[in-house]
Amino acid sequence: MTGDRAIARLADLVRQGKPAVVLTGAGMSTASGIADFRSPGGIWSRYTPVTIQEFLASDDARRRYWEYKRETYAQFAGARPNPGHAALARLEEKGFVTAILTQNIDGLHQDAGSRRVIELHGTDRAVICLGCARRYDRAAIQERLIAGDAVPRCAACDGFLKPATISFGQALPEEALAEAVALAGGCRCLLAVGSSLVVHPAAALPLVAKRAGAALAILNREPTPVDVHADAILRDDVSAALPALAAALLR
Repeated sequence: MTGDRAIARLADLVRQGKPAVVLTGAGMSTASGIADFRSPGGIWSRYTPVTIQEFLASDDARRRYWEYKRETYAQFAGARPNPGHAALARLEEKGFVTAILTQNIDGLHQDAGSRRVIELHGTDRAVICLGCARRYDRAAIQERLIAGDAVPRCAACDGFLKPATISFGQALPEEALAEAVALAGGCRCLLAVGSSLVVHPAAALPLVAKRAGAALAILNREPTPVDVHADAILRDDVSAALPALAAALLR
């Protein structure tokens, strides 16, 4: 479903089930100039993913990982929230949204003003030592990379440094996942936005909500494996559809 009727249907579900929980994926950030990972031309078509096991075991893998991070940093650092981010922040402010569960690592929800954001896959704005857990600002590590420090180490313990993101083979933060599951299981409406809903465990959250009796709405440009369970589906660009949804709810 597309157009005004679909927006009206989404608005009805959110209104009846407020405050809704929102799950966001890569499609939320593409309108801000951040390439997604899985689509043709996405990040994984240009860089081979490095698993956490490879990162820990191989200096070559660490070097390849940090080279990818150095080369893609400008895209993340220069990104700004798009109208979809702003719309979700506004809906939270007005009581229509209680929390955002995001698969994104760019921090744009917080930049837009959203207050309760659970970052399921961590954040690219910080770097953490895998040895002593000391945290570093990502911009400071980028300076070291540009200066020729190809595999930066911790100044405190000489441990391996890695962005505070979740890599392949790495478990999601237990506290964040538990909070996300509790929010999905306790809401009356879950809105999945810009997510292909194929990356688990985040992809299971809409079904957690559905099994608990919540309404499920999906806003995504492409079909997802969870569409069959949805009460409403809108195929549209999130940066256009979310402001339209906010306008329908706030008028």
